[in-house]
Amino acid sequence: MSTGLFEVPPAMNEPILGYAPGSPERESLERRIEELNRDTVEAPLYIDGKEVRSDETFDQPRPHRLADPAARVHAAGEEHIQASIDAALRAREEWSSLPWEERAAIFLRAADLVSGPWRDTLNASTIIGQSKSVHQAEIEAACELCDFLRFNAHFAEQIYRDQPLSPEGMWNRVDYRPLEGFVLAITPFNFTAIAGNLPTAPALLGNVVVWKPSEKQALSAHFFMEVLKACGLPDGVINLVHGDGALAADVATAHPELAGLHFTGSAAVLKDLWKKVGQNVDRYRNYPRIVAESGGKDFVVAHPSAEVEPLVVALGRGAFEYQGQKCSAASRAYIPRSLWPEVKEGIQEMVSEITVGNVEDLSTFMGAVIDAGAFQRHREAIEQAKSDGLEVVAGGGTDDSEGWFVQPTVLRTDDPRHDLMERELFGPIVTVYVYDDDKWSETLELVDTTSPYGLTGAVFSQDRSAVQEAHQRLRYAAGNFYVNDKPTGSVVGQQPFGGARASGTNDKAGSFLNLTRWLSPRAIKETHAPPRDWRYPHMG
Repeated sequence: MSTGLFEVPPAMNEPILGYAPGSPERESLERRIEELNRDTVEAPLYIDGKEVRSDETFDQPRPHRLADPAARVHAAGEEHIQASIDAALRAREEWSSLPWEERAAIFLRAADLVSGPWRDTLNASTIIGQSKSVHQAEIEAACELCDFLRFNAHFAEQIYRDQPLSPEGMWNRVDYRPLEGFVLAITPFNFTAIAGNLPTAPALLGNVVVWKPSEKQALSAHFFMEVLKACGLPDGVINLVHGDGALAADVATAHPELAGLHFTGSAAVLKDLWKKVGQNVDRYRNYPRIVAESGGKDFVVAHPSAEVEPLVVALGRGAFEYQGQKCSAASRAYIPRSLWPEVKEGIQEMVSEITVGNVEDLSTFMGAVIDAGAFQRHREAIEQAKSDGLEVVAGGGTDDSEGWFVQPTVLRTDDPRHDLMERELFGPIVTVYVYDDDKWSETLELVDTTSPYGLTGAVFSQDRSAVQEAHQRLRYAAGNFYVNDKPTGSVVGQQPFGGARASGTNDKAGSFLNLTRWLSPRAIKETHAPPRDWRYPHMG
């Protein structure tokens, strides 16, 4: 057994590649997309390190090209979910006893595989299966996923090194134990990086995991599981089950060894999961940890002193990148009347130039929304806006003849508490309320109280006192708050991500705070010369 106080390599953010026409990275990625398009990829379950094929399969659609499925996916039945739990629990003792630096070595190798030989595969599968533009795939399926793996190892070392004081005559220590049982990771369609982080963060700290990815992210999840196998992850530590999320949740939350839930998804699903855990609380060995992020209705609020050009860019990128399918996407905006004509003109020009289509053409800015349900929800929201008398400032078109395409859409309402200023849409639709310039403080009150969410938000102002007022008044309106920038694009190690209120438990993915939730510390006191007389001095 090796000894030493080991340090992981310094964590640095993965550089983002540009994919400019003629660049070697663009040509390499285009070849990989072509290779994946030759045949429909089969995505099995991974239980106890083995590929498992079930009797029931489903196709993962290609949102921008419905005629060609992205993958054929094997769906887990109840027996498969139970088998994955059993496999995880069998692996638990050996995995949790492995020195932490050995666990870290596996995930650090995974980061280098993602940034190197597997980069094209993860980007290509994210483009094909989740309809992301090349830039949106690169910044997360490659770069953010690498960042999670590297920085989590750095944060784990930081946590383990945090030890208590030891006065003379004793040695105090903290043993950072993993949780007792298994962790259920339920991950979303919209970020390959989040889907990779939710099972690996607990596993890094010695936990064992059942991973249920979104059915709409099965292709890239399949390839990331292959990365984990390639870097030597022991059998049973992370078990991948595709298919019905409700079934997986029912089986896992009913199990007495459930130790934690790592979740990103909708607020409605989170509430349902929390209820299931509560209903089963009497059967658990421990109280399960619930670490969750559950959406947002994210804001951009501009002061009359704001610069128009950066504001317009932030609205466009914040609302329309990845079709607005980010928990952090800008979906409500508050613009002063004095700036509105210029902002309106700028955003109309931008929307007219945004390309929407097949993201396998790497010049495309926006792809399709993820499925038919999302498409219908967005179409109905636009129709509702029209019937309610809202102005369609830009966009407003929809087309599902070849893919689920929704144009980037800007609406304007005179009612600051209209449904579309409150309800999460998760699509390329931003609703604007134009306020009187002398109503800054009242507008901040609207921003804070209109939506139940509290994830991200941005303020634009060149007036420092206005920025300070927004800082204070909106302190609980957003867990990630941006000044003169769009409300999206948090970077691991730079802006820990998460919000409260209806947006989740605010456990800050991309920081040490999240990792502490997957530990159960044990304090150890060792006395070197124990007392031999029970009497105290005050007794004379």
